[in-house]
Amino acid sequence: MINFLHNYTPSPVLINFGLVEVYWYGLIMVVSMALAMMLAARLAKFFDIKTDDLYDLAFWLIIWGLVGARLYHIGLDWSYYSQYPEEMPKIWHGGLAIHGAVLAGLAVTLWWSRVKKWSFWRLAGVLAPALALGQALGRWGNYFNQELFGKPTNLPWGIMIEVGRRPLGYEEFSYFQPTFLYESIASLALAGALIYLIKNSEQVARERLGQRVLGIYLIVFGLYRGLVEFIKIDLTPVAWGLRWPQWMSLILIVFGGIICYKSVTIKK
Repeated sequence: MINFLHNYTPSPVLINFGLVEVYWYGLIMVVSMALAMMLAARLAKFFDIKTDDLYDLAFWLIIWGLVGARLYHIGLDWSYYSQYPEEMPKIWHGGLAIHGAVLAGLAVTLWWSRVKKWSFWRLAGVLAPALALGQALGRWGNYFNQELFGKPTNLPWGIMIEVGRRPLGYEEFSYFQPTFLYESIASLALAGALIYLIKNSEQVARERLGQRVLGIYLIVFGLYRGLVEFIKIDLTPVAWGLRWPQWMSLILIVFGGIICYKSVTIKK
């Protein structure tokens, strides 16, 4: 794996049929969503949620998750998209911000639970591990698009980036930190930890367990997402010494901490 990452320069195009091109990014997004849905279907039984009902919710989560992720990304890079508005809908070129997807997912799940009169916390307990698993695979789309990599590095697992895709000031460097890999590994570990927690909490009330699962997801995701930002070099707004994704991560950590606290102090 290390030799592969270090010596192979990825291409965003998987297959070229002449007028039609199939992108790695799009394929990876589809497969990651399918895997996430498969895991959610398995966990739904544990939380006493019908899989057919979950599939209905999944449709809206995918649609609005993509919309939220794209709008969030466009907002962070508005100087570019305001000049090239035709690029806004081209998600196969990359540009899906996970913070936007998480926020949109939370909003849709809350709305769905209110409309259907379902437990928001049970749904959250099902969806949080599935989202983490989807992130673990989805981050590989950044690798094939040669985007969102970190600072130059001499580490043996550094990834080669084409000259044309290197930021200004970094043209003389060839290898960069594979931040996608760090987030992929962390997301996979988080998904495994949440699944283990669910499987070993049979005596815990489902609402309380769902709270705990969502709270832990937000804390851990916010933590590793914020830490990775310290070595990223892509352009993003900065405020008071921190990059904007780090501020969003801090908000998620605080929110997750409050949820975890309530899951411990709730009476039933």
